[in-house]
Order: sequence, then C-alpha cells, then structure tokens
Amino acid sequence: MRRHWRAKLTPFQQRIFDRSTGITTIEFDPTPQLRAAVRALPAALKAQEQARVATLSQTIVNHICWRLRVRTVQVRVHGTRPSNQQGELHGLYTQYGGGSKNDSIQVWMRTAKRKQTVAFRTFLRTLLHEVCHHLDYTYFHFRESYHTEGFFQRESCLFHRVMSPPTKTSPTARKSSRSLSSLVQEFLPSQSPAQPEQ
Repeated sequence: MRRHWRAKLTPFQQRIFDRSTGITTIEFDPTPQLRAAVRALPAALKAQEQARVATLSQTIVNHICWRLRVRTVQVRVHGTRPSNQQGELHGLYTQYGGGSKNDSIQVWMRTAKRKQTVAFRTFLRTLLHEVCHHLDYTYFHFRESYHTEGFFQRESCLFHRVMSPPTKTSPTARKSSRSLSSLVQEFLPSQSPAQPEQ
C-alpha cells in the first residue's frame, strides 16, 4: 500500500521516502528522569490527571530531544479525541514555517466514542509516534515526514528503548572495574611481608 502511494510522489519526495524507509532504529539511551516519567504515566492516566499527564509527557519528550541534541517541542494534552466519519484523531504533530519554537505535539487522553481513558501503552505509542515526526525534521533532516516502514520501525525502536529496564552492571563487570594491582595480587602466591635489609 505504501509502495503504491510512493509512486504518486515526485522524484525528490521519493528520495526522501526511500531514505526514511532505510532507517529503522534510533540510537538512544534513556535518562533516569525519562524512565521515572514513563513509570509515573500509567497512574496519572488512570486518575485522569490531565495536568500531570501533560507534565510527564513533556518530560519524556524533552529528555528524548536533549539526548539526541535536537530542539524540543511543546506537548499539549487534551481530553476527548476529535472524531469524524473516518475515525478518531489520536495525535498530531504540527510544524510551523520550517521549524520553530511554536512546533507542537497534541495528544488526547480519552476515546471519542466511549470517553474511556486511553490505555497507557496506546497513549505512549501515540506520543512517540508524533516525536518521530519531529525527529524526521530535526534529527534526520528530512524535508518531509512519511509513514514508511522505516518510520514505524523507528517508532517501535523508540518505544522499546523507553520501556526497557535500565541495564544493570553485572558482578563480573563490577569485579573487572577494580584496580589492576589488586587483580594481580589475587594470582600471586601469598608471601610474608618483605623484611628491610640490614
């Protein structure tokens, strides 16, 4: 389906499309603050604390952008999703005039039909989906942001990175961090202290 849509693009746009398709990962190491915000988000959503959800969402986005050294983007969290005959709007990324401080991400907390709180994973994926649009422009420097296979793989990569537990230093790694002299001493035969020469 996306390949069929690609054929409708200009040659210049097709080159962007192909570059986007070919990039499948985002090298990214989450900060402790980002992990804390992700852990706190489910409870804030369940309690329908919109201001808290907005603060946590902004923290997540800020730390992703700071880690990747791109300008951050304002996050706005709304209540019930807008909808029409085609369905519900989950999220929206808006870029102004080639990128500015007015760029924004909008996400919604409740479904349009039943007014139910959006599930945590769905909400987070929507937020990260819009972040990926922002990164297409600011990190990968694409002139357009398309829903390519690579785009959705980058979204999944980002989701798994922010959800994965922090890597713990293994006992072996901790042991190897000791000084070289202390390691050598373990393998030398025990000797009585040297006596001073007379």
